[in-house]
Amino acid sequence: MFMEREQNLVPEKLAGEGEEAASANEAGLTVTMKTMELVVAGLLMLVAAIVMYDSVRVGAGWAFDGPQAGYFPFFIGLILFGASAATFAINLFSRTADLSSFVTKPALLLVAKVLAPTAVYLIVMYYVGIYIASALYICFFMMWLGKYSIRKAAPVGIAIPLILFWLFEIAFLIPLPKGPLEAALGF
Repeated sequence: MFMEREQNLVPEKLAGEGEEAASANEAGLTVTMKTMELVVAGLLMLVAAIVMYDSVRVGAGWAFDGPQAGYFPFFIGLILFGASAATFAINLFSRTADLSSFVTKPALLLVAKVLAPTAVYLIVMYYVGIYIASALYICFFMMWLGKYSIRKAAPVGIAIPLILFWLFEIAFLIPLPKGPLEAALGF
């Protein structure tokens, strides 16, 4: 029942992807699910190994006053490594591996529509601070993907960073990256 509901959420535009994925697979242009699962499991094993190594470096044992700084990160890294190794082994030795396409061109374009502006947002945040960059980012997305007018997008794009500024900077006293405007206002 859940799967039926989930399938109804797929846009009609993407419904004909099966033929595209099959032809792309025949041409050798796509990456399979099995390959991506092996790559991600391998990367997570690497991250887990780094966490465990550094945890041992700072102390992963039990001291006279309690656990050392690396005690909990070590065991979290160990659990992550074990789960990733199991996923890697299952996908490597499975006879019923998922050889379907990892991503299709329409789906990849949808991801790029979010990823590219997010990368620009991070660069802008470095120069003008998190609050102004967030206002621009929210306003841009509301207008571009949400098709809202500037009269609706601007108040929301301004209100949310103002609320977050009050919450973090004033209420909780947690400083976030600020730009020239906040510095001019004394923050």
